[in-house]
Amino acid sequence: MKNLQILNSLAVFGLVFFLYSCGSSGRSGATGWSFNSPENGGFEKTPYLEQETGPGLVLIEGGTFTMGRVEDDVNFSWDAQPTRVTVSSFYIDETEVTNQDWREYLYWLKRIYGDSYPEVYRNALPDTLVWREKMEYNEPYVELYLRHPAYDDYPVVGVNWLQASDFCEWRTDRVNELILIREGLLVHNPSSQVDEEHFTTDSYFGGQYEGEKANDGITDLNPLSSGYRNIELEDGILLPRYRLPTEAEWEYAALGLIGNSYDELITDRKTYPWNGHYVRNDKGPGDKYFGKINANFVRGRGDMMGVAKALNDNADITAPVYSYPPNDYGLYNMAGNVSEWVMDVYRPLSPDDKSEFRAFRGNKFQTKVLDSEGFLAPKYDYVIYDLDGIQSYLETYKKLAQSRLRDSDLNLLDNVNSFLEEAKEYVNENNEEEAMYKVQEGIDAIKDSESTFAPDLLDGISEYVLAQPGELRKRDVSVAENIDRRNYRKSDNIDYLDGDFESSIRYTDPSYENKQDTRMYDWGVTTLVNDKARVYKGGSWRDRAYWTTPGSRRFLDERQRTATIGFRCAMHRVGSPVGIDWE
Repeated sequence: MKNLQILNSLAVFGLVFFLYSCGSSGRSGATGWSFNSPENGGFEKTPYLEQETGPGLVLIEGGTFTMGRVEDDVNFSWDAQPTRVTVSSFYIDETEVTNQDWREYLYWLKRIYGDSYPEVYRNALPDTLVWREKMEYNEPYVELYLRHPAYDDYPVVGVNWLQASDFCEWRTDRVNELILIREGLLVHNPSSQVDEEHFTTDSYFGGQYEGEKANDGITDLNPLSSGYRNIELEDGILLPRYRLPTEAEWEYAALGLIGNSYDELITDRKTYPWNGHYVRNDKGPGDKYFGKINANFVRGRGDMMGVAKALNDNADITAPVYSYPPNDYGLYNMAGNVSEWVMDVYRPLSPDDKSEFRAFRGNKFQTKVLDSEGFLAPKYDYVIYDLDGIQSYLETYKKLAQSRLRDSDLNLLDNVNSFLEEAKEYVNENNEEEAMYKVQEGIDAIKDSESTFAPDLLDGISEYVLAQPGELRKRDVSVAENIDRRNYRKSDNIDYLDGDFESSIRYTDPSYENKQDTRMYDWGVTTLVNDKARVYKGGSWRDRAYWTTPGSRRFLDERQRTATIGFRCAMHRVGSPVGIDWE
């Protein structure tokens, strides 16, 4: 799409031809004033036809479906009760994110932050040690799976939920940056992209990224302006954010019921992402996949790939992302190969609690930080760390490595902890910048030491990077600013109806509201469910066929990684759920 050229033409001639199925109009239906006229103040009505499909994405037309388990609940977990919900149209990746995609991401991070903030790069490294098992020889995968070109098109593994979410943000910015370059607004100059001086969609919209411009911008019809402006959200040129799909979206896309419906009637129920109740293709001898295994999973005990000369799924571990037939939406490996992270926080009773429209648990509402004059605060030019997380990590490390630590190592840990305590004091004084510089001093102390444990400490601390240079400042919304709001009041709504004080057995006694024992989920004692437990969907190369059904659901802490979990990205669909019918 070349929407920008359309915008420039309209700006030059002061004329708009905006097509709808009902006709065209150059005047306001509310006031009668002409649009796109400097003489009338310059209010613009953008000629928008259709959302551009981002790289790698497939449009999933939304609708209603029965979400949840449709086969026997052999674990008796009762956490996927069938519930009817509606999913809006959205986009999702055709395949899982690959090793090559991730290495491109790593290369970019190293190029931008490698000299000043190497911890940002370390924070994105997959854990290749997830391949190790105590009673298996998997060392070749530790060394080769991520880096060797033979595995370029295999799904990336060893990434946790936080890393997957960060990748989605990075992908949004790179795609939108390319659109601006394509439309002739920016010049691509990698040598100028260092630390905070790189493109992000938020900083561009917030007026905090200039980059190297190819021209002055597009004509601004406001008679009080300087004559040109940057692209704005209202122009519809840049794409919405890449993100992880919600659990409902992923399950809906995996089922692919669009191939089993006639008008409003769903003619056949599905157990797997393909038709029928068998794991082999049973469409008949005329189908090229007839008799083949439909996905990459474990057929039976000790049978990861089948018999030589007749391998049943042609893969001992993962397989290339375009392996096996796609489902009716054209999506590959929605069953088997790797399980996939989704956005949702896990709760056993989510099917009972979730909304019937765009079901999701995990909302933490945030807003951009403003300065005293109401303008956007300057973007970060330093790294933001999780201080409590780093301290907890250092305490645990010290406890577990106590017998191997020398006096100099213990002194180093104490020194780093003193920097963290000073950083907390600065945070209490609302001086975040000085606090983060104190953390950097602690990191520098580790780098300058001769401790053999320094690499371990640097890698551990890197996992607690919350924000990196170039990002806009954000904060959680407060109850105070939402006094008159009815739809929500507080920022964190993860435990709403399931884990908050109101849903606990002490809900009638206000004296218990802030006490630990009012929690519904006593993490580490009676359960592993908490607000960091994230849902992952589908089966993997190491699972039995039972887990390949879209309704199955499991959970894992958002910081944990395995050799069986990968992910794919999604994107919101703006406007019509099916596109504009020009006929």
